[in-house]
Amino acid sequence: MQDAMTTTAAGLPVPTLMQRSSLLLTRYWRVPFVVMLALLHMAALRGGEDAWARALMLAHFGFFITWQPFMRGERRLTAAQTAIIAVVAISVLFYFNWWLLALWVSVLAGIVGGKVFLFRSPWLRRFYLVVFTYLVALLLLWVVPGGVVHTTMQPGVEPTVQYGLPLLFLALLVMPAEPDSAETPQIVDFFYATMLFLLLVVLVLGAFAFMQIGHLDYVMALIFSLFILAGVLVTLSLVWNPRAGFHGLSMYFSRYLLSIGMPFEQWLFILAELSQVESKPDRFMKEAIQGLARLPWVAGGYWQTASDTGEFGEVTKNTVEYSNQELLLRVFAREKLSPSLEWHFHLLGQLLGEFYVAKLREQKLQQQTYIQAVHETGARMTHDMKNLLQSLNVLCAAAENTQVAETNELTALIRRQLPAITQRLQHTVDKLKKPQVDGTRLVSAGDWWEELQRMYGNSNVEFSAGAISHAALLPKDLLDTTADNLLQNALRKRKLDDRIGVSASLECDGELAFTVCDTGLPIAPELLRGLLREPVQSQGGFGIGLYQTTRLAEQAGFTLRVTSNEAGRVCFTLGGPLSRIGATGAADDPPAAS
Repeated sequence: MQDAMTTTAAGLPVPTLMQRSSLLLTRYWRVPFVVMLALLHMAALRGGEDAWARALMLAHFGFFITWQPFMRGERRLTAAQTAIIAVVAISVLFYFNWWLLALWVSVLAGIVGGKVFLFRSPWLRRFYLVVFTYLVALLLLWVVPGGVVHTTMQPGVEPTVQYGLPLLFLALLVMPAEPDSAETPQIVDFFYATMLFLLLVVLVLGAFAFMQIGHLDYVMALIFSLFILAGVLVTLSLVWNPRAGFHGLSMYFSRYLLSIGMPFEQWLFILAELSQVESKPDRFMKEAIQGLARLPWVAGGYWQTASDTGEFGEVTKNTVEYSNQELLLRVFAREKLSPSLEWHFHLLGQLLGEFYVAKLREQKLQQQTYIQAVHETGARMTHDMKNLLQSLNVLCAAAENTQVAETNELTALIRRQLPAITQRLQHTVDKLKKPQVDGTRLVSAGDWWEELQRMYGNSNVEFSAGAISHAALLPKDLLDTTADNLLQNALRKRKLDDRIGVSASLECDGELAFTVCDTGLPIAPELLRGLLREPVQSQGGFGIGLYQTTRLAEQAGFTLRVTSNEAGRVCFTLGGPLSRIGATGAADDPPAAS
């Protein structure tokens, strides 16, 4: 018979014979299933030694193969699977008896019972519950008493089995159950199936033991066996989850299932240790892969990142793969991986990927920190150079506007300013060579205050001094940077409005308080929120200079803040604890005498 795909005149594909049979089995799956049970029922009624029973069991086995929940019907059988089917068929024909029938009914009941727990559909669950009830009744009412223990059955049991149990087949045919493959196709819960099978075996063997040892009839032996089995199950349920303030066997069983063959803790320890000692992402990946190769079930693997690739061990046919945006990891296992181990490997691969991504972020953060440090150092140097240039511009303007009679005063001004400008320029060059905060340059408060007044003596700045301790030491670099930024910003505002007055005051008796005020307009609220916390852009000149000054003040243990922001009084204050002579070091060399 030709089984190739054909098409209609309209070009639509015509299903093949295999496809049509598969469609019929899917739509009318209950019919062959009930036929399978009916053949089993007739074989059990004829007995384990009957020749027709063996033929019926062979037909029953054929229908079971069409229904079996272990692999899809469209798959081709391998040579090993075909050999197993042939061995089972020959065993049925030549070695079939009551014991094999009881064993097969128990196995089939376990398989059907294992499928009950998989479905959310109520009718499909009821369908398999009816089938399970039929198989247990057939086993306990007919197969075991009639062929295994060879006991006389109670009156009424035989007609019930012969004519009462087949009525369940009619209930199965009319029950509105969905197709078996609608929710979980070809799946059986192995744990529940094994548990139900073992319970039935224990029940039958327990009844047989009571009959042989206690000389009880079958019914009483079965009742005793049922009660003992029920008591054991109740005890196990209490021990499994006692609900009395302590954990039961469920916790230990779960830990066992999660740890058997799955060295999660060992792998996590390797990654955690490497993350502490290795900062380079590529080297971290190589070391982690070497740790992965030490796991007992790993034979080899291959990994690939954006910058490097590598492989280790040997290649096997058992492989599992994990990948994300930064990592591709393929591991070859020594044995075929179970679904739980495969899921566990994906968890290990995800951990490795997350640690690797964290190392990449750490490296990128280090690069950004370095770039930020270079930027901030350059910004500080730019401000220092700008302030020096402004000082030179003041001298040049004084030279251009000085008359011949004032030549001596200009000479004296140049003699006072040029040494200080030279010293600050030299210090700026030193910071370019070694960009770090220098907190060791201290200067006497009185000397620094006199130098500041000489530097801005021609800028129409009002200076006022409070209590100044002769033992007070000031960080020269911080005070110079702060004074230049605050005074230059205030003087820049005065260029826009010559009515603005600028004042500076100093108090340093136990606590430093250097304040610069102007009588101009207040700082806009939108600028004030970010001022001193981040660089801001404005036409008034408040930019990165104040931000850098604030950071330098914090590093030196001082604070720069806006103490007043109202019309006619805008003030900035640098404050903090003072150093004492002999406590932190000697004062810086005093400026050159004029």
